[in-house]
Amino acid sequence: MSYFADLARQYIAGEWKSGTGSWDIIDFNPYNGDKLAAITIATVDEVDEAYRAAEQAQRAWAATNPYTRRAVFERALTLIDERQEEITEAIIAELGGTRLKAAFELHLAKEFLREAILLAVRPEGQILPAAADGKENRVYRQPVGVVSVISPFNFPFLLSFKSVAPALALGNAVVLKPHQNTPIVGGSLVAKILEDAGLPPGVLNVVITDIAEIGDAFIEHPVPKVISFTGSDKVGRHVGTVAASHFKRSVLELGGNSALIVLEDADLDYAVDAAVFSRFVHQGQVCMSANRVLVHRAVLDEFTGKFTAKVRSLKVGDPADPETQIGPLINPAQAEAVTSLVERTIEAGATALVRGGSEGTLVSPTVLTDVPEGSDALCQEIFGPVVVIVPVEDEDEAVRIANDTPYGLSGAVHTADVERGVRVAQRIETGMIHVNDSTVHDEPIVPFGGEKHSGLGRLNGDAMVESFTTTKWISIQHGRSVFPF
Repeated sequence: MSYFADLARQYIAGEWKSGTGSWDIIDFNPYNGDKLAAITIATVDEVDEAYRAAEQAQRAWAATNPYTRRAVFERALTLIDERQEEITEAIIAELGGTRLKAAFELHLAKEFLREAILLAVRPEGQILPAAADGKENRVYRQPVGVVSVISPFNFPFLLSFKSVAPALALGNAVVLKPHQNTPIVGGSLVAKILEDAGLPPGVLNVVITDIAEIGDAFIEHPVPKVISFTGSDKVGRHVGTVAASHFKRSVLELGGNSALIVLEDADLDYAVDAAVFSRFVHQGQVCMSANRVLVHRAVLDEFTGKFTAKVRSLKVGDPADPETQIGPLINPAQAEAVTSLVERTIEAGATALVRGGSEGTLVSPTVLTDVPEGSDALCQEIFGPVVVIVPVEDEDEAVRIANDTPYGLSGAVHTADVERGVRVAQRIETGMIHVNDSTVHDEPIVPFGGEKHSGLGRLNGDAMVESFTTTKWISIQHGRSVFPF
């Protein structure tokens, strides 16, 4: 595919170039193992070059009329529409995403670009009253300068654009580091679309590298003022700690262990559909996925029967096949980790209502119940097609179990009484929760983020303005102040 041949390079100061590292990142197709590209990694020198280019280009970009900035994202949106099939094929090849997943990711990426078009002209200042006569207080909203974006492998096209586009629209420059497993879709492809849309050189730079080569240089560099990271809580903790030690702001969108609660008055057929999607979309490699389904005992048998039947019907296989619903996990290590977790949980006494096998990176769905309290399957994020069904006696027990996790990203409550659902939702310690829907949702104008170990800060809508701008107070004395000496 031409994207992998043409874009297997660094993008710095408007130039496509090879890194100068001593080894290559090999980009593999996770389904069939085909080599897609070899990319010579960026070194600390290239990281510095990218940040310096961004710093230099940002001043002119920030001074550009916001309506002119907006036009870049309008053209980018058109380009994505025109190249939709090529981008879809790239998502399938590099991520192992199904066609359904690729369509979902592209749809959301375009929605966030539409919001970036609006963000370009959204920041507003204030004129505030002053305590002294003749004085005026102005509060200006300004770009922070340069933003670092570190994007993950699961929705790389969407989640790169999600931070990159708003940061750029608000007048910042950006240096993007995509995940090593998705360097093209999450990095070079984003740069190519914005380059072709007319973004000036240096305003966006992409460095494809590895922490084994650069250490913490990407975070510690003196130029960036905000670090936007999406990924695991373990890495996020490190990113946030290093950023704080250098007085940088961080926006951390981390993992989850979401619960989908099914109360006794829920529409069970609908709840089953929502739960299956919530757990198994993109093979469960979604931070908002429902790891745990908490079901009222009054409807447990009926729900479980329908749920397991639907899970067994899911087609596992080649993500390029339009009929496939479960494709491969991102790499063999992740497939092994998920398989090992299932084996350990069953050995500890859990019951497998559906026991999926594995072949390479293809892992079939598993449904567990009777999972011992404190088990990893209940406590940690499972980035794969494994779900735990937990019986509950009532709302109170559902709330207690839903909150019995260090995470707090998403969730869902299913009930015939919407206001009852809202009351339960308000008791769940999570940044986002949905009544009578799936746990997997993202919308451009609604604050997105988690509580507890699921992150710091929010993205989307006005939260983007807060994340990627700063305020400056300028006071003007139109008369004369009186000083005590």
